[in-house]
Amino acid sequence: MSTVINDQQRINRVLDANFNRLREALRVVEEYYRFILEDETACVKLKAMRHSIEDMEKTVGQNSLLTGRDTEADCFASGNRPEEMGRANAESVLRANLKRAQEACRVIEEYAKTEAATETVSKSAKEIRFSLYAMEKEVFIFTNSYDCKKGQDSPRPITK
Repeated sequence: MSTVINDQQRINRVLDANFNRLREALRVVEEYYRFILEDETACVKLKAMRHSIEDMEKTVGQNSLLTGRDTEADCFASGNRPEEMGRANAESVLRANLKRAQEACRVIEEYAKTEAATETVSKSAKEIRFSLYAMEKEVFIFTNSYDCKKGQDSPRPITK
């Protein structure tokens, strides 16, 4: 995209990238809960979070988001960063993607505050972020404490 873009288009570019980042990270987390923990309750919650992204995108304007997209000019679009390449195990994949989703929520939350019309988007992103904080604590603290007593070292579902 070689046209001159205004501030709102730049903000929409930020929002578009972070909606995509959030959706992708939530899907990775959902797959962990589905196939590794076999936790249907958490999967349903994560799927609802993913589907709420579409509502946020509609509020911002899906065409406006696409208009702002410029992957050719994104300095991180090609290749992988070295810090993204090492994942020791499934748990490290989960950790990285929970953090990725939380960060994307925070970015959405802040940039959505720039327009009164997208204030609900900011609130929705904040709700998802705090839900993810709680999930993170549950899977890494509560379940690990429980499993350590059993001699296991990976997260296991509480509700099964």
